[in-house]
Amino acid sequence: MVKNALQAQLLKAGLVDNKKAKKLSKQAQHEQRTGQSNEAELKAKIEQDKQGKIAKDQALNMEKQRLLDEKALKASIIQMIGQHKIKDTDGEVIYQFIDANKIKKIYINQQIYNALVSGSLVIAKENDGYAYLPKALAERIDEKMQGFIIINNANAQSNEQTTDEEDPYAAYVIPDDLMW
Repeated sequence: MVKNALQAQLLKAGLVDNKKAKKLSKQAQHEQRTGQSNEAELKAKIEQDKQGKIAKDQALNMEKQRLLDEKALKASIIQMIGQHKIKDTDGEVIYQFIDANKIKKIYINQQIYNALVSGSLVIAKENDGYAYLPKALAERIDEKMQGFIIINNANAQSNEQTTDEEDPYAAYVIPDDLMW
């Protein structure tokens, strides 16, 4: 009644008895039956892992697509700045502004200086330099992506200063564009 040759050899050698051989064969049958149920669990786990991998791949693809879209948007903004910047701005008038916590000094002509101070022109970052753009274009660029427009004095014009009624110097207005 022994099912495999190894069990027969063990019985002949006297290492196991009939009870032990039957017990081992029943254990093997039990493992074989439970192994089939483990296959179902294993298949479910494999399917779950597949779904997780698919979800992870989709998330990675969405991130890559977002980065590509952002890169394309930056390229289009840089192209817009290059096409619409004002040329021939060299002059002797000094304009100072802050860029990345550093004070920058540029030499421009009086007409560009007046337009910057009044807010009709803005300063935008262009690769390693600066470009002077009309206010309307700067607003469109700012709507698309922040970080390109450095100086926009149009916002400063809207902030009205409140004066104290008892201030003796209220009648004397201090201009923002003093040249020292």
